[in-house]
Amino acid sequence: MKKSKKIIILLIFVCLLTGCTKTLKDKDNKAVINETTGQNLTENILCRPTEEETIKLYEDNGVDLDKLPYCSCKTKKIEKEIEVEQEDGTIVTETKKVDCESFKINSGKYEGLWTTFFVKPLAYVILFFGRITKNYGLGLIITSLIIRLIAYPVTRKTAMQSEYMKKAQPELERLEKKYANKDQNDKEVMMQKSQEMMMIYKKYNVSPISGCLLSFLQLPLFIAFLEAINRVPAIFEEKFLGFHLGTTPWLGIKGGNYLYIIVVLIVAATTYFSFKAVRNDQVSTSNEMARQQKMMTNMFTIMIIVMSIFMSTALDIYWMTTNLFTIFQNLIVRRRIQK
Repeated sequence: MKKSKKIIILLIFVCLLTGCTKTLKDKDNKAVINETTGQNLTENILCRPTEEETIKLYEDNGVDLDKLPYCSCKTKKIEKEIEVEQEDGTIVTETKKVDCESFKINSGKYEGLWTTFFVKPLAYVILFFGRITKNYGLGLIITSLIIRLIAYPVTRKTAMQSEYMKKAQPELERLEKKYANKDQNDKEVMMQKSQEMMMIYKKYNVSPISGCLLSFLQLPLFIAFLEAINRVPAIFEEKFLGFHLGTTPWLGIKGGNYLYIIVVLIVAATTYFSFKAVRNDQVSTSNEMARQQKMMTNMFTIMIIVMSIFMSTALDIYWMTTNLFTIFQNLIVRRRIQK
């Protein structure tokens, strides 16, 4: 069992290390910045930009956009400059109407398991729902919700653990009081305490490590969304509710648009409440392990809030969506267990 877990972890790391976002750099090896959004542009984008300013930045820095498909074809035919060889051997450039090639899951060359099986399919789904809703911000939200619904059977079990722990808490506190005055360095005493604790966990169907499952699931999803957003110009060029998806709240606020503070506040609120139930249910004032878990949860919450200031608004929207899903999921699970 332990060997199989190690193999799974190794495979995940192999996937993560194959294919990643590359920052576009100029001739002086400095990151190319889009002045409109303030973001560093990505070199290995999956499809063509649509804004003239962004197109020029890519072309001026040596990216051949003609080899890339369009993120979304608004018309079946597009005008494209094609080099044509004349009878006398000279090459002339002519403008012709050709079929518009839109981005597909298998577009482009093979870039490793991670990009092929995670990033490209995710980008395609976001673009698909973005075309249907006429906004890629909405496409991002719908895709996030669909993924969470698919993962619901797994994340539901994690949410149930919080409720089971809440029921087990009184007995765990009594156990802590029972051993409070005993020698904490006595191995036999501590072993007896551990055995009794495991019996309580078994009685209430508590799995101590299952609470970390959701965090492990969210990490690869977070990275996949980050890459999909950064590598698809149609997403980071889009606006949603007046917010530019490619701009970070920090750059928005620095530019004088203080409405971006709302983005950070919503991320902070949803992150806090998504962790609140787990933290309150699992923490015991007399349990050292529980106190450590509380500290880690608080640190993780603060870290996410700080990161949200410097993440693209698109990624913040993804995080808000998953947090809100988690909050409602926990409410549903709690009501079912209490019945």
